[in-house]
Amino acid sequence: MYLFLAFLLVPIIEIALFIQVGGLIGLWPTLAIVVLTAVLGTALVRTQGRMALADLQRSFAELDDPTEPLAHGAMILMSGMLLLTPGFFTDAVGFALLIPGVRISVFRYLKSRVKITQFQMGTGSQFRSGQTTFDDDVIDGEFTEVKPRQNPAKPSKWVEGPHQH
Repeated sequence: MYLFLAFLLVPIIEIALFIQVGGLIGLWPTLAIVVLTAVLGTALVRTQGRMALADLQRSFAELDDPTEPLAHGAMILMSGMLLLTPGFFTDAVGFALLIPGVRISVFRYLKSRVKITQFQMGTGSQFRSGQTTFDDDVIDGEFTEVKPRQNPAKPSKWVEGPHQH
């Protein structure tokens, strides 16, 4: 129902704003503003996207929870789509999502609405001695053991209830 309302209301809001702004400043200045916001928005999205990608890479390198950097990246991507969509309302929402404080508020709101009760990494299957895989092919490699900086007994902020390791 919310999606239906968005698809119904957003075009109506945009048309009303185009009529109001176009009547106030004229056709060509209105079109110039639409093009200018798309160009400016693209440059800002590119800059913010690079910073979000760097934060995501840092969280992976430090073995931190990547949820917040991923959410910021998704909101920046959504911002870019809104800024490329012609219209004043979508531009306002798109520019708002480029403000880190707004993204943090949206993330906190969404985080309070979503509850994850269980999280498991991998398939959970175990290799048993005597069992062969890959038709007895041998894969030679080197590894380095990476110790996490966080306390592994401390669960993620996103998980509640019984924890599986």
